[in-house]
Amino acid sequence: MLILENISLAFSSIRVNKMRSFLTMLGMIIGISSVISIVSLGDTMRSVIADEFENIGTTLAYSYIVSENDYYTSNETYTYEDIDNIKDAFGDKVEYIGAGARASGKIKNGRVIKDARLEGLAENPNIYKKLDIIHGKMFSNNDIKNSRPYIIIEDKTAEEIFRTKNAVGEILRIQVNENLIEFTVTGVYKNNDSALKKLLGGSETKALTYVPETAITEKDSQFWSIEINSSKEITVEEFKSKFVNYVSRAKGIKPENVRYYTAEEEMKSIDGIMSTLSLIVGAIAAISLLVGGIGIMNIMLVSVTERTREIGIRKSLGARMEDILLQFLVESAIISAAGGIIGTILGASVVVIGGMAFGISAIVKPQVVITAVVFSAAVGIFFGLYPARKAAKADPIDALRYE
Repeated sequence: MLILENISLAFSSIRVNKMRSFLTMLGMIIGISSVISIVSLGDTMRSVIADEFENIGTTLAYSYIVSENDYYTSNETYTYEDIDNIKDAFGDKVEYIGAGARASGKIKNGRVIKDARLEGLAENPNIYKKLDIIHGKMFSNNDIKNSRPYIIIEDKTAEEIFRTKNAVGEILRIQVNENLIEFTVTGVYKNNDSALKKLLGGSETKALTYVPETAITEKDSQFWSIEINSSKEITVEEFKSKFVNYVSRAKGIKPENVRYYTAEEEMKSIDGIMSTLSLIVGAIAAISLLVGGIGIMNIMLVSVTERTREIGIRKSLGARMEDILLQFLVESAIISAAGGIIGTILGASVVVIGGMAFGISAIVKPQVVITAVVFSAAVGIFFGLYPARKAAKADPIDALRYE
């Protein structure tokens, strides 16, 4: 009953001084909303990155060879012959292997000139890249083997260049280095990436296209690295060990010079960095909670001074020191917790609205919300302790004489 009475007194005091109470809460609102926003933003970004790697496939890896000299020899690069040999050696344990060939060019169609990025795909392209093809189809393995100049373009690019999204069968002329290559459009895809993924992917001014990698490279080309998707029937670590041993024997180089990095390793590394950054920035934002706590202590000291006669009357009517202490601690905790709740709602709303704007699912963990509210109340109690003790120790005779 005593707690309920103190809560009622606290709300009465807050109602009497609405503006002052709100300004007192403001520090907690800003602090909690900042912490909630930053931590939730970090969790959301980690989720986006995890989803992106999930789409790519955690078995995807890339391999390159470290040179022992200032220049690379033929044994320290990969060729199409090496790729064919790896296919033969590993069989169905390799689902996809390609040179990761890429090129930049300029699309020329009448008066239209547009920068383009050409992503080369190897055999079994659907394993490496899952495109939402809305017109036409993905080129086949035979198309890739025979270096056919086929291309898949985005629907926006098709509409911009051909005035229609269904541009299957159209001829697209692209200047790649010094060569003008005529590509036949075999498919048109829809980019379903969220606005955030597009933003992280860089500028959208270039048209992103997909072609057989053999159409933009020579048969005797040498590559610094290759991309591999191993089968899920073999563990990533087991495949990595066998792959490194095979390449080192085939190339006549040391195993430690063959580097093999998986998407899973890359994801863990990025996730660790994101988690650390989120904690550091969240900790910096939490400093504002101390400022809010100091504000609460300052206002509670003012409140104690203003209510000196009230304290004297309560003590003269038999209120104990513990009762006065509890009264002001409850008031301080309520002000702080109210600021924490408002800050939590504000911070969560910012993250959710931001997620909707970028087309991603925002993540606001319940434990973060609960921790924020409990912590804000704890801050209120901590910083309200000194004013409450001062009120509790007040001499009732002096307090009754106070004007």
